[in-house]
Amino acid sequence: MIHGNLTGLKTSQVKALERIYRRRIPASQIVTGELARYLTEISQEIRRQVGLIIDRSGAVKYVIVGDDREIVIPDLSDFALGRSGLRGLRCVHTHLQRDPLSTDDLTDLALLRLDLMVAIEVGEQGLPGEVHYGHILPPNRSGKSVEVLKASSIYELDLDLASFLRALERELEMKMAETVDLSDTREKAILISVSQDSRRETEDSLDELEELARTADVVVLDRFVQRPRRINPKYLMGEGKAREVVISALQQGATLLIFDQDLAPSQVRSIAALTDLKVIDRSQLILDIFARRAHTRDGKVQVELAQLKYILPRLSGRGIALSRLMGGIGGRGPGETKLEIDRRRIRDRINRLERELKSLSRGRLQRRSRRAKAGVPIVSIVGYTNAGKSTLLNALTQSEVLTENLLFATLDTATRRLRFPQEREVIITDTVGFIRKLPPSLLGAFKATLEEMEDADLLLHVVDASNPRFEEQVSAVERILLDLDLDRIPRLLIFNKVDLLPADEVAALCRRFEALPISAMDRNSFEPLLEVLEKRCWPDSQRDNGS
Repeated sequence: MIHGNLTGLKTSQVKALERIYRRRIPASQIVTGELARYLTEISQEIRRQVGLIIDRSGAVKYVIVGDDREIVIPDLSDFALGRSGLRGLRCVHTHLQRDPLSTDDLTDLALLRLDLMVAIEVGEQGLPGEVHYGHILPPNRSGKSVEVLKASSIYELDLDLASFLRALERELEMKMAETVDLSDTREKAILISVSQDSRRETEDSLDELEELARTADVVVLDRFVQRPRRINPKYLMGEGKAREVVISALQQGATLLIFDQDLAPSQVRSIAALTDLKVIDRSQLILDIFARRAHTRDGKVQVELAQLKYILPRLSGRGIALSRLMGGIGGRGPGETKLEIDRRRIRDRINRLERELKSLSRGRLQRRSRRAKAGVPIVSIVGYTNAGKSTLLNALTQSEVLTENLLFATLDTATRRLRFPQEREVIITDTVGFIRKLPPSLLGAFKATLEEMEDADLLLHVVDASNPRFEEQVSAVERILLDLDLDRIPRLLIFNKVDLLPADEVAALCRRFEALPISAMDRNSFEPLLEVLEKRCWPDSQRDNGS
């Protein structure tokens, strides 16, 4: 099958192109002199560029016909990248205008991770002229990503291709091994922020994104920040910057691009069209963490539902489109049929999960009603993720809720009883941690948590006082509570991890914010908290004791 622009070609010309598939190039040669002449003669005859994609065994995988200026390289995603980051394919094509490798040629070389990009000039009477070829460079101080070379003719091109590629791969692997453990099978990511916020806000948000990545067991290799005057509606960042980021990511052995901003479905498709790398945004990363952390049936249903609703508008055919290599997949045919089947299955699954969620919600409502009838005060622990909420619950109730130094270590709601003197007790619920820039689409994944909080008589807002950004975190939690109409519930501010701060600084912070200091790791610090809880939960008995 010939790829590209066949309009107007004679049957004999198409058959001449098809015969190229029978050719075999020796492993030591880029292309034989005979095949190079065959290509330039056909190219001269049809007045169009002709290109070949050749693998390392010398087999021709694709024959491509372009126009007089360019060719369109087909989707190469079926050819995986090797350990060195090369794809094991080279592109050999003709240039009718007798010009060197173009910017598009070099961009495609770097983005597609080809072994070589080769252009053979079409000379007089269709004979092969000068040969221009380029290859990828390992990361270097100069920042050059490709090396461009030239030979006066195909017959003067003295290069043992097999030996050259072995040496290049060794060098690429050595450079990559300096920054990446090649035996580490975890995802390796580049973090990207395209924001008009202040530099400090952007860096703080990226720091948090890096923590989220660590929680998802992703290795972060690098970070890129662009602060444009205007957000690009297609790529979020500028197109040139997008290519630069992708090329750098490929050089470093990344497998994933994570954007700090939420991407529209069209932006995901446009960025993914530049590269084989996976492209996700902050919301998708959080959803992945939710999926790992949900253990109860409630949590699993809520997370799967949120994921499917997120995926549905982003489901599309995926073509690899690169700079001039735009084209992608057509809108009809079996590919589109498969997409429609996938969409219908997702919609059906969403409907089933929503029905199941309603059933589970009724069960939660009954359990909450029984607690309300018992007249037992309910206290919900809220706060920013990783503030120490689960650790506090464990220490107060001597229970064993999972605690880790990770964001969203706890997703499922945990409920325990805390006993006080005089045979009194309160119900304490531990809730999922909040996070800033939480998209409204993810609030559904908090449904069980939010329902528990609606019945609370008191919210314990736990804050990691040792975090330099704790004030922004307090504001983020307060905003979310306001958005959820939960700001009406009385709150008690608790500064946790005060053992990591000087005592005089803790005292000043508590006065300023009217907060109570504790260390969830030290139960001896709980006495003031327990006294306030008792006063808040049973104010009448306090007045009786006072009288």
